[in-house]
Amino acid sequence: MSNTYSVGDLVTVDGTLTDANGDELDPTDAFVQYRDPSGNVATKQYGVDVEVVKDSTGVYHVDVDADEAGTWYYRFYSTGTGQAADESNFEVRAGMIA
Repeated sequence: MSNTYSVGDLVTVDGTLTDANGDELDPTDAFVQYRDPSGNVATKQYGVDVEVVKDSTGVYHVDVDADEAGTWYYRFYSTGTGQAADESNFEVRAGMIA
């Protein structure tokens, strides 16, 4: 996945939740949070919010509407049995034509 996008792109971000041995796991509850460049944070939960998709054991993704230029941060994490986290970021550039 490229790490730089344009304003207006739908960006698919993914996260893999693993145990201490690096094995992918199915946690009790899985969440994703993403923060736009203005600091607004959205939190979604797998099984509650349809935006969070489970691709395979421990692997999840969500599509983010990149509607603002700057650095976006995201974090997949779990609670209960199988507590884990995976986080990263991506850049969104302003359009060339305004």
